[in-house]
Amino acid sequence: MATEQPRESRHEEIAAICERKAGGVSETRDEADKYTVVGAARRGTYANWLTPIEEHFVCHRNDIPDIDADAWAVSLRGDVDADSNTDLTMAEIRDDYPTVAVAHTMECAGNGRGQHRPETGSVQWGYEAAGTAFWTGTPVSSILREQGVKSPAGKWLTAIGGDPSDGDDVFARSIPLSKALDDCILAYEMNGEPLPEEHGFPVRLIVPGWYGVNNVKWVEELRVTDSMVTEGSLDRPGEHAYWQQVSYRLHPEGVEPDALETIDTFDTWEQLEGAVEHPYTFDVNVMSLVGAPDGESPVTPKSDGTVEVRGVAWAGDDAVEKIEISADGGESWANGELFGPEYTGAWRLFRYDWEPDVGTHRLLSRATDELGRRQPASISEPEAWREALPNDEFPWNEGGFAANAYEPNGVEVEVEKN
Repeated sequence: MATEQPRESRHEEIAAICERKAGGVSETRDEADKYTVVGAARRGTYANWLTPIEEHFVCHRNDIPDIDADAWAVSLRGDVDADSNTDLTMAEIRDDYPTVAVAHTMECAGNGRGQHRPETGSVQWGYEAAGTAFWTGTPVSSILREQGVKSPAGKWLTAIGGDPSDGDDVFARSIPLSKALDDCILAYEMNGEPLPEEHGFPVRLIVPGWYGVNNVKWVEELRVTDSMVTEGSLDRPGEHAYWQQVSYRLHPEGVEPDALETIDTFDTWEQLEGAVEHPYTFDVNVMSLVGAPDGESPVTPKSDGTVEVRGVAWAGDDAVEKIEISADGGESWANGELFGPEYTGAWRLFRYDWEPDVGTHRLLSRATDELGRRQPASISEPEAWREALPNDEFPWNEGGFAANAYEPNGVEVEVEKN
């Protein structure tokens, strides 16, 4: 079983990452003292569309592997053409296939875990585990179709990371093959620079619009199968299914989810509404954050009496349809404006011209996606579960996953006289 024992080396990794990122990130509390976790250090990160590498969050549980990029290869296994080259070097991945760039808002599935009461899980993220970058690499579809993979119907793609575990488990995640063939890439650049080691160098799976856990770092194997990874389903030593079938599942306290071979819907919100008993964290739930004002210092209105409120809103595979702003802690709401770049799987910028009175105000934002699903106000009590969403609450869950409540992300702003 995957362990949560303290990992001494995480402290050295975190210190090195923070130094490289030059103050753009800060360490996040981890009760298990296991994960390497740093998040955006300032709310102002969320006032801009592109997240610099220096401000992009990092999360992983194993040590960063010692990589020789020239010797690294990605093995292709399972339902592929056995007569083809099934071990691709980085040179082949870069040079023998098309190169594309995708914009992707990556959000850790545990973002907002620290907002659960009582606390749950180990990494106590607030809102800082989200960022949008351009990722450059090779379309997964180009590789798999050359390997004879045609119809995605009913099939899955399992990605296995090459990070060394201190236990006997492997980091393996399965996504539906239909998603893999649609828009996923094997990335080797981030924001036009070589992929940093903490972000998966030399190659990382990018799954646009889906939670970060699906974006496997240090990919060493891709496997096409008829089901999600289950225990013993990989012809390799160790435990295989923990990160798919146990962790990163949404369930009430004290419940052990059944391992499923397949499901019919990959939308996390739809699963929460009852499509899957204990949902998997795939497509990102609708979410938003105010980036400016950041609450760190008082603001003074412009000559016309307004202060620009700016932030970001996202909804995974779905489009953001509406953004609303409250300047009185949720008592009243006004419509904001979506603007800027518009890519599937990436967030939108929003703005609102606020006419404040002098004094202290609590700014909130809430987004609604194209399916009419709006961010809930708060996180429920543990016993609520299925009753939470209809009551404008996100269900408290034992792992603290997929939270998107707007009240915990509010910002106190002091307005001074012009």
